[in-house]
Formats: sequence, C-alpha cells, structure tokens
Amino acid sequence: MGSALTGWARPGADGQRPQLVPGWGALRRRWLAHRLRDARFQPLLQPPPANEWVALDCETTGLDVRSDEIVSIGAVRIVGDRILTSERLELLVRPERAVSAHSVRIHRLRTQDLADGLPLHEAIEQLLAFIGSRPLVGYYLEFDVAMLNRAVRPLLGIGLPQPCIEVSAMYYDYKFHQLPPYQQHANADIDLRLSTLMRDLELPERDAHDAVNDAVMAALAFIKLKHLRSS
Repeated sequence: MGSALTGWARPGADGQRPQLVPGWGALRRRWLAHRLRDARFQPLLQPPPANEWVALDCETTGLDVRSDEIVSIGAVRIVGDRILTSERLELLVRPERAVSAHSVRIHRLRTQDLADGLPLHEAIEQLLAFIGSRPLVGYYLEFDVAMLNRAVRPLLGIGLPQPCIEVSAMYYDYKFHQLPPYQQHANADIDLRLSTLMRDLELPERDAHDAVNDAVMAALAFIKLKHLRSS
C-alpha cells in the first residue's frame, strides 16, 4: 500500500464507477483489445460479471514504484455482499534482491521466506486469471496497481484494464457529507488511516501488512460503504 490518492475512482451507490459517456465502456474495451499483445488475455476485456469485484493488496519491499519489488499478493472475490475467502488468492513472490530489515519489520517476510516464491511473471499470470474482468477494490489501490503494472505492461502491452474502486475515496466522501456545511471544504480534515476507517465502520480488524488480510479488510469496508451510500 502506498501514498494518498487524489480523486481516484469514486463509484456510485451500487459500487460501480459511473459511465459519464454512454457506451464508453465498450469503446474503451475495443481500444484496449487493439493494443493487447497476447490473445490469451482477451477475457480481461470482456464486460465484467454483475455484482462481482476482486479486492486486492500487494506487499512490497518499499514505496518506490520504480525500484522496489512485490513480495506478496493477496486477492479475494466479492459476490454481492459476500466475500469468498475460500476462493482467495495468496501468492509469495521471489524478489531479485534481498529484503531489507526495515521491510521485514513491516510485512514479516524474510528473504528466506520468499526463496520458494513464484517469479513475478508467473504470479502476475495467476493474478490476471483470478481477476478476469472484475473491477478491482482496494485501500490505496493506486500504489498496488502501479507496482503491478511494471510487470503487466510488458506482458499485455497495456496496464491493468479493470476499473478500480478506491475504498479510502468512498470513505472520504461518506465522512465529508457528514460534516457541517462550514467544514465542507477542499482541506477537510478526515482521518483515512485503515485502522480508523475499520473502527469507525465497526468492522473487524485483521493483522495489517498481510496481503490477504488487507484485501479482506478492503472488501469489508467496500461492502459496508456501498450500503451506507445507498441508504
């Protein structure tokens, strides 16, 4: 997970990103299909199944998208209001360089723990098969997508094509509209830390900096906020 987002993927009450131009989704899929390098990945560009999403998180060796590496990937499918944890994806990725002591303190994955991990390109292929065309959900997802796209672009010729839904943006909008009018301004002070968000939404917290745990917490928050937006 990474640094703060600015105006990223605020969905409607049904959890889907609104279509500002009729037919834009189909036009975008055709444009991406034209640029796709490998026909095996055509299913990524199909219309997404209704009321399905994938919550995603990556653990990395640091926060520099140009030089740091992915060490684990966690993803869970969401169908309606259910999180299918029995169908989760949990992958360890073998980095090219040794993991620093600072990184180990955060995600508790040592170089020896990752020695039998997958090469990144194999992990990416498994992840893409798991996601399909489902929209992605995450907490500070922009960082995870940027890290993944370093490996996805050489493989596909495009970045991850799925729509992305940012849980912290959903929470910000929810809290912003609870503020009195005189506090509703661009610099509104809203705590977007995951622990704060989970406590405020009365959701169970899991150990952070574990990719599957973080994906599950993002999924829980997404489902709760989706209902709060529509109520």
